[in-house]
Amino acid sequence: MKDLITIGLPSKGRLKEKAISFFNDRGLKILQSEKERNYFGTIENKSHIKIIFLHAKEIIQRLGDGTLELGISGLDLLKESDKNLQSKINVQKNLNFGIANLVIAVPDDWIDVQTIADLEEVSFDIRSKRNTRLRVATKYPNLTNNFLISKGVTQYKLIPSLGATETYPFIGSSEIITDITSTGKTLTDNNLRVLKDGLILKSNACLFIAKKSTSKLQKFLKFLR
Repeated sequence: MKDLITIGLPSKGRLKEKAISFFNDRGLKILQSEKERNYFGTIENKSHIKIIFLHAKEIIQRLGDGTLELGISGLDLLKESDKNLQSKINVQKNLNFGIANLVIAVPDDWIDVQTIADLEEVSFDIRSKRNTRLRVATKYPNLTNNFLISKGVTQYKLIPSLGATETYPFIGSSEIITDITSTGKTLTDNNLRVLKDGLILKSNACLFIAKKSTSKLQKFLKFLR
């Protein structure tokens, strides 16, 4: 269909619930299949709109390659993606949910490490004593790299995290971590603490549009104010 608008929404959790509420609150009722593993939906009385439920990270990818015109995802995921992809996506609206911070956290017992400057000292200490680099476990390599370099930290090595990043320092996989947190409780519960100047990014859910969007989408956006 020539006038079809394709919208990507998060496929699970609170982000999915809040994204659906965002549309419903504006009189755009999202209809979903009763089938448990069906990833498609529609908007009541708007046959030219197709909803696809995707992983929040994939929404960014699909906006970038033009298979989605509109989507709700996290600012952190946009900023973590490569610059070429970011250049193809606009933030249409900041939303007041999905609020979280990407931070650097160290084990509680690193009493002498309170700031990034202290971290730089520790990294040189590890280098001279063990001839290895400070290991930083993360799911956000690009943002972490850019932040540490901007702060003058050089003697480190990124360790890709596949889940439960907060466990990495305690199973010997890394010394410190960067992670996304909304309350900080998970970090505290796992004996980790955020450095005083360890905020990398303030994130929230956003309504994104592909820069190569149609005039039909521009008309639809009036409903989403």
